[in-house]
Amino acid sequence: MKRYITILAVLFVGVSVFAQQKRDLKHNKDTNLIEVVYYHDNGVVSQTGAYTTDGKLHGEWLSFNAEGKKTISAKYNEGKKVGKWYYWTDGVVKEVDYNANVIAGLKESETQGNDGL
Repeated sequence: MKRYITILAVLFVGVSVFAQQKRDLKHNKDTNLIEVVYYHDNGVVSQTGAYTTDGKLHGEWLSFNAEGKKTISAKYNEGKKVGKWYYWTDGVVKEVDYNANVIAGLKESETQGNDGL
């Protein structure tokens, strides 16, 4: 199960990030990070997050479906998965806890929506 979640997350983030052409980039001089917003074809935000100047994902990344509902909340530290990641699908929230880029725990519970935690 943990392997399935990891593969799903990598595929989703990879395909979503690299398949999309429409994006806004901004260099945040205070944090020295490149902030990015990706868009679905319909103009709705698809993902938000930041990269280090050497291209590693860093900080919180959020993914949204084409209707604008949050589907994933993920955290990175210089390209490594850290902390709690959340996946919202069909009234269920899955919480995956990462420690040193490895799954340390997994929980699943019902939710009334995907407005975040």
